[in-house]
Amino acid sequence: MNQTMLVSLSQQLATYQAMDSIANNIANVSTPAYKRETPTFQEYVAKVQPAEGDKGSKSVSYVQETGAVRDLKEGPMETTGGKFDFAIHGNGYFAVQTANGERYTRNGHFTLDLNGKLSTEEGDQVETQGGPLSITPQDGDVNVAADGTVSATINGTQSQLGKLKVVSFANERALQKEGDSLYSTTQTANPATNVKVVQGMLEASNVQPVIEISNMIEIMRTYQATSNLSQTQHSQDMQSIDKLAQVQD
Repeated sequence: MNQTMLVSLSQQLATYQAMDSIANNIANVSTPAYKRETPTFQEYVAKVQPAEGDKGSKSVSYVQETGAVRDLKEGPMETTGGKFDFAIHGNGYFAVQTANGERYTRNGHFTLDLNGKLSTEEGDQVETQGGPLSITPQDGDVNVAADGTVSATINGTQSQLGKLKVVSFANERALQKEGDSLYSTTQTANPATNVKVVQGMLEASNVQPVIEISNMIEIMRTYQATSNLSQTQHSQDMQSIDKLAQVQD
């Protein structure tokens, strides 16, 4: 395979990866607190042998994926009215205890498990500064203050049940995505400051479908242009082979 075809192939792979990222963003447009991602690329330069009649080595540039960038911009707040729906305004994450250890999420769509413990929909316990949070029917009205303090009001008397563990990190972009809107990290989780917990609301995805579709159209055009280049090169190669065969005859 000649260098033109290899360069074209690397470009097509890059556009495919970009398209896959856009498709994933669109698929998560309704996922609470989802952060859109875009792949990053860099130029990969390779030395190749000179063609017949040329002197000295030549360089060929390919496209190489280097990862993805997460858009950390806060998504819009949507009112749900759910007693156990919480949104974080500011740079913070809820701490969740999973089978694989502590994980972190901004998706505050919580519920109560069979034992009355505040949990995610997947059954992972939401942490407070004092451990798991248990809520019983006898606790009456449950309210969460802006600092994450959970209180119950019974017959006009308010009592504190716990305080949600909301944390932040020195390098938020270093958080590693896992399934179910969870993140993991080896960084130290610090108590979040300048954040506000809002009850009865959820942070929506920050994906904007119109922008994603516009990017998709642009990438499809790029892919088509590269594909046409490959077809042209292939046709030229076939013509050259046919002419060579005629000369030899």
